[in-house]
Amino acid sequence: MIFAAIPAPVMNLISGHIDLVKAAVLGIVEGFTEYLPVSSTGHLLLMEHVLGWGDDSFGKSFAVLIQLGAILALLTIYFGRIWALATHMFTQWAAARFIIGVLLAFLPAAVIGALAYHVIKSTLFDVRIVCISLIVGGFILLAVDRLNLKPRFHDATDFPLWMYLAIGIIQCVSMIPGVSRAGATIVGAMLFGADRRAAAEFSFWLAMPTMVGAFAYEAYKSRADLLHNGDMTTIAVGFIFSFIFGWIVVKTFLGFVQRHSFAVFAWWRILLGSVGIYALYFL
Repeated sequence: MIFAAIPAPVMNLISGHIDLVKAAVLGIVEGFTEYLPVSSTGHLLLMEHVLGWGDDSFGKSFAVLIQLGAILALLTIYFGRIWALATHMFTQWAAARFIIGVLLAFLPAAVIGALAYHVIKSTLFDVRIVCISLIVGGFILLAVDRLNLKPRFHDATDFPLWMYLAIGIIQCVSMIPGVSRAGATIVGAMLFGADRRAAAEFSFWLAMPTMVGAFAYEAYKSRADLLHNGDMTTIAVGFIFSFIFGWIVVKTFLGFVQRHSFAVFAWWRILLGSVGIYALYFL
């Protein structure tokens, strides 16, 4: 009754500001979680559910589109190394071999993602699946952390080619929201002999083609909605916050995993997934 007395232009202005706040919150969540083994997509789906946003086609695409901010944060930090690889790929086998390795790791997700796009979007983007995936993934992180692994590879550029492909196959599991692309990549690399830092750093390298490909494909599939229903200001706000917090995480994460285990991320996943399950079925 109170809101009924507010003029429509004022209500539209209030609604617009609320949407910008939601976009900022989702941008922070995206940037902060994209490169951690906690599932950015899972966090975004849960936040959209809590905020009551994302039920329409634009809302469902928003989560993927603001990834561009986190992508650019990573590319900005790694630009010098990317440029060095690009300039030496035709003269140095080590550079060419690493580029081939990243492409091999990217290939399985590119093929499966394109073929199963509609099934993934229509079936797997469900908060119950997200919560279960968060919990299961948390226990897997704890188990891998406690294995007596003997790392043989201490540099992400030195993995054998078969290992890049094997990591890429494991990454495909992360198409289930809540699994985590970074988490699947890190776990796969560690199981195949990488130390924690090398595994985490390769998750950055593999994120570049994977996230750029996902963003480009989503933007193409959602072009009609974006042209007619998309709010560019809202996307821009989400993009800016995603960039800022993505930059912070990329700059600090490798140093963190050198000194600590993944237990904090594992327990956060288990806690968040458990709270989500409780809220869905008991509240």
